[in-house]
Amino acid sequence: MASTGQFAIVTGASTGIGLELARCCADEGFDLLIAADEPEIERAAASLRAGGAKVEAVQADLATSEGVEELYAAVKGRQVDALLANAGRGLGQAFLDQDLSDIRRVINTNVMGTVELIHKFGNEMRRRNAGRILITGSIAGFTPGSFQAVYNASKSFLNSFSFAIREELKDTRITVTCLMPGATETEFYARADMLDTRLGTDKKQSADEVAQAGFDAMMNGEGDVVAGWSNKMRAAISHVLPSSVLAEQHRKLAAPGTAKH
Repeated sequence: MASTGQFAIVTGASTGIGLELARCCADEGFDLLIAADEPEIERAAASLRAGGAKVEAVQADLATSEGVEELYAAVKGRQVDALLANAGRGLGQAFLDQDLSDIRRVINTNVMGTVELIHKFGNEMRRRNAGRILITGSIAGFTPGSFQAVYNASKSFLNSFSFAIREELKDTRITVTCLMPGATETEFYARADMLDTRLGTDKKQSADEVAQAGFDAMMNGEGDVVAGWSNKMRAAISHVLPSSVLAEQHRKLAAPGTAKH
């Protein structure tokens, strides 16, 4: 599709849901700035350009304020019509067995990096009273994540944060949408050291299907979307069962050695 002149930022766009979100934006005529903390972001940009999109890429570590500033500088003062804050990091295994530096990195990427980005670009959107924000939360945020404790807690933060700032901005022309996927076919589980778990090996939803659901919800100004019927069921159940039961169930999915062979 020809450029509409609108400009979108997509973080965590080197692979998976982020790359597919960027593809959705490109298909809708957005010019793009995509970011990730790995060199693969350049390959992602090349694949999007091959489809005719106008794409710039920046390799930046959004777990740090310096990385957020690097992305902000790459915007070069342009009006950001849509911010798709998708960058995230997983971490499996029992909490006390995890390295504290890895724990800190999950929190800084998923929580602080997202908050800093939205604070910067959200204020610019508020000054002109226009813009779209998409936050990639997760149905994991509804469940105490035994053997994924820090990750699930970080997604709980993002889900809550999204609904809160949407309410604060309801009298403006800025929309805030929370995309809440379930298990999705990406590199997430390999990177989180979870390939020996049921979550890591069970059938998952495709990243392009999840991304399209999130993009459509953002464009329609919806507050949230849970991608996939089975995930909608899981989300509904999580609001009924006690947290202790949810944590016990999560153990059966995420504990090392639970993979089906």
